[in-house]
Amino acid sequence: MMRLPWFDYRAPRSVEEAAKILAWEGDGAMLIAGGTDLLPNMKRRHQMPQTLVSLRQLEALKKVANGSGLRLGAGLTLSELLAVRGLRERYRGLAQAAAQVATPQLRNMGTLGGNLCLDTRCTYYNQNYEWRKAIDFCMKKDGAVCWVATASKRCLAVSSTDTVPALIALGARVKLVAAAGEREIALAELYQNDGIEYLKRKPDEILTEVLLPKADGWTSSYWKLRRRGSFDFPLLGVAAAAKLAADGTVAAARLVLGAVSSHPLVIKCDALIGRKLTDDAIAAIGEAAESRAKPMDNTDMDLRWRKHVVADFAGYALRELRGDDMSAMRLRIAKQMV
Repeated sequence: MMRLPWFDYRAPRSVEEAAKILAWEGDGAMLIAGGTDLLPNMKRRHQMPQTLVSLRQLEALKKVANGSGLRLGAGLTLSELLAVRGLRERYRGLAQAAAQVATPQLRNMGTLGGNLCLDTRCTYYNQNYEWRKAIDFCMKKDGAVCWVATASKRCLAVSSTDTVPALIALGARVKLVAAAGEREIALAELYQNDGIEYLKRKPDEILTEVLLPKADGWTSSYWKLRRRGSFDFPLLGVAAAAKLAADGTVAAARLVLGAVSSHPLVIKCDALIGRKLTDDAIAAIGEAAESRAKPMDNTDMDLRWRKHVVADFAGYALRELRGDDMSAMRLRIAKQMV
């Protein structure tokens, strides 16, 4: 049986108090909300914080506000997120992504903020301590070599969050709070292409809110590839969003890939602007996405096949934006009707 290491536990009553504890404890402290990723990692000795700072009871992180857009507290569980009024109608891609995270039990615990800060994953990293010790560990934890590509100077662990590609496609921003102040940045700016230092969040910062712009004229879609129809992390995530004119012409579009890099991969869609989502236009963007995707051999299934199906999944997402009835394909591929 894998047991948790010893740690101190803090349960602050406010975001400000939590930020002060983080600043005081320094590198020895980590935030915990649902704990669905952190606690298993601690059992496998991936992370061994001296102090856990709980955000679970902070009601300020569970607020939802409508205005010029939608403000979502980072402490909302994924189940609570899916219950937000109007989410499925206005921000369908986010609802589709959240609904495909893990299982209902884990969505009842895991939070939106936790999914945004999800640790990167790798076959050589997500093992117990004894397994990793037998291969002399890896670059991401306790070792010096990336076993995915032994000549690599950086860790190639994969970004495996579902909600992030959907939120980036929707133009989301996030609010970060620290004892010294707060800042607001585009969500896409929070990530960098490094399996270890994958977040630009400072150690004493707390991600408190997700801010979505007004959805007027925008429609969105998220498609996920996984071996099983439930529970599994994505082997590929494709999020698409477009603002369509009355005649179907594309005024703006975004396409974001997940699980093919250490950070969400944004695909340029300039070629779609001023055009309709014809089969040829969709195929061209799918080919561009497949060309950019560089999946590595550190997750499930063959990497060449995973690269090849990028174009197909981009096509599914864009055709859904066009208004095609994709329900049969979604039920077969995603095991989901959202």
